[in-house]
Amino acid sequence: MARRSLAVLLPLSLLIGCGSSTSTSTQAAPASATPSGGAVTVFAASSLKKAFTAEGKAFEATHPGLTVTFSFAGSQVLVAQLQQGAPADVLATADLATITSVRSRLVSDPQVLAHNQLALLVAKGNPGKVTGLADLARPGVKVVLAGPTVPAGKAAAKALKAAGVRVTPVSLEGAVTGVVSKVRLGEADAGIAYVSDLNGADVLGTPLPRTTTTLGVAAVRGGSAAGQTFVQFLLSAAGQAILEAAKFQPA
Repeated sequence: MARRSLAVLLPLSLLIGCGSSTSTSTQAAPASATPSGGAVTVFAASSLKKAFTAEGKAFEATHPGLTVTFSFAGSQVLVAQLQQGAPADVLATADLATITSVRSRLVSDPQVLAHNQLALLVAKGNPGKVTGLADLARPGVKVVLAGPTVPAGKAAAKALKAAGVRVTPVSLEGAVTGVVSKVRLGEADAGIAYVSDLNGADVLGTPLPRTTTTLGVAAVRGGSAAGQTFVQFLLSAAGQAILEAAKFQPA
C-alpha cells in the first residue's frame, strides 16, 4: 500500500461491531480433513468486521453445509473470553502479541493474517484543523485513542512517542471502532485508528507512515475441525483478495 502525506485526507466509514456467539467445542480432526458440514465460531478483532463479514459469505458459498458465526470485539477482550473458557474455533487479533499470549489455547503457532497501518482521523469538516500528529497536542483539540491494552492503542502510543507528541485524550476506547465512532459523532476532533477504516465519508483520515501492524490468526485447540478449514481459506488467494479489498495489506 502506498504511503501518503498527512496533508491528504481520505474518507472513512464507521466500522461498528461487538457481538457474541456460542458453539459446542468438539475434538479437532486432522488438519487434512475437510468437514462437509457444521458451524465455525470465529472470535475476531473489531477492525476485521467488514472484511470478515465478506470472508464468511465467500467461505459459506464455497463450503456448502458449513456456516460461520462471528464475535467481534477488542482483541484483548476476545483473548480474555477465550481464557475464561468461551467456546471458539478460530481467533484473529489485530496484532501478533495479543494472539501469542494465548498460544497454549491454539492448535499451532499463530499465522500472519494480513498487515494494517495506522491512520490519523478527523471529524468531517476538520473542525479542529488537525493536519498532523503535532496538532493533537494543541490546547482545545479533543483527541480520542484506543486504550493502552488495545492493539490500536499500543500502536498509537508508539507512534506518538516516536513523533515526540504528548496527548491527553478525552477518551480511551476498548476497541478501535469506539475511536471511529467518537470522531464520527463529533465527540472528538481527531483520533488514531487504521487505514482499513478508510471507507465512506463519515470522517476523514490519512495514513501515518512507518506504523505497519501485523494481524494474527489461528485455529483454537479443542474446536471444530472446520475452524482450521476457515483459517486455510483466509490465507488462500481468495481470502487474501477479500482482505486487500478491505484495505488490509496481504500476508
